[in-house]
Amino acid sequence: MYLRNMLDEVLTPEERAVVARAKAFAEEHVAPNAARWEWERRYPLETIQAACALGLNTIELAKKHGGQGLSFSCKLRAFEEIARHDFAFAFALINHHNACARFARDGQPAQVARLLPRMLTGELIGCAGLSEPGVGSDFGGLEMEAVRVEGGWKVNGAKAWITNAAVAGLSVAYAQTDKAQGYRGIICLAIEAERPGFHREKPFELHGGHAIGVGGFRLIDYFAPDEAVLHPPGKAFKAALAGINGARAYVAAMCCGMLQASLETAVRYTQQRRTFGQPVIEHQGVRWKLVDAATDLEAARLLCYRAARLIDEGADAVLPAAHAKKFATDMAVQRIADCIQAMGANGLRADYPLARHLAGAKIAAYTDGSIEMMNERIGAGLASVFGAKAQ
Repeated sequence: MYLRNMLDEVLTPEERAVVARAKAFAEEHVAPNAARWEWERRYPLETIQAACALGLNTIELAKKHGGQGLSFSCKLRAFEEIARHDFAFAFALINHHNACARFARDGQPAQVARLLPRMLTGELIGCAGLSEPGVGSDFGGLEMEAVRVEGGWKVNGAKAWITNAAVAGLSVAYAQTDKAQGYRGIICLAIEAERPGFHREKPFELHGGHAIGVGGFRLIDYFAPDEAVLHPPGKAFKAALAGINGARAYVAAMCCGMLQASLETAVRYTQQRRTFGQPVIEHQGVRWKLVDAATDLEAARLLCYRAARLIDEGADAVLPAAHAKKFATDMAVQRIADCIQAMGANGLRADYPLARHLAGAKIAAYTDGSIEMMNERIGAGLASVFGAKAQ
């Protein structure tokens, strides 16, 4: 609680009100329904649209585009609160939020004027089209092909593991224009699902994360007009990487939200449940596991919030964001499992959110760079941070 207050203290009163609004929305609309979304295996579009009506998809969107123009730290804290009740819903909503902000910032004025109003209401859901059936973390190895034609680009290829793909009407997608150029040949296009050549794939059945709406789409001779170019070759790859530090920081914060909720549930349960004549929490083996979880939660929040502050300041957040993502996702899987263990078999019952949070934490371990990728990213910086100075 102390660390959450520590970051909130640097937020403006307007930003603290947004965090409070996100918290109240999640308690009223997400908490009572998250389990049902999972059992019914469906994407909660109506609740995404209700969140849009409250402006939870416009936190970072510039005011000139109808947004609130607030800080990254505000967005991170708002979605940490939402993820306390369901990671899948929070991740779907934040991806739509990011698509709104990115499209408004980088899109051509005429296309933005035509589509952004529908995105703001949630009528048109956005997504980011990076991953492909055979390409995940190796972003430079994209197979989707864009060929220059008169008035635009002809695009062919497939995307997979795309959040919101089940319903998305607009994808900020990346394709290769010249393999010989490697990452320099990548282009970023605004792909509209309503145009000919767009084929939506069946959504994935993802255990613990159906509300993410993850799936893919295939483009067959899809024509993207020149107005759909968000970043031309030579600039698109760099633009894509520019947002990755933020994604890693907010995913880490979402893990903190899930562990916070799991700890609250486990502590309440073990206070009330009695074994061998005393509350379960009085047994040292159980209590110390929960203590370890609480300590790791505090440490993870420090890493998340440091990364968030650096991002807002425009400072180098590559390593801080990687440290936050690596530690928070790894510890969340272990510590949420510890909370379940403290509750015994009852920890797995659908009455409690812990099993869903455990699945959410495991999903988070892969999104926006796996733990192994974070190890590589941090490892690449070891020499510069800890290496001996040249003699």
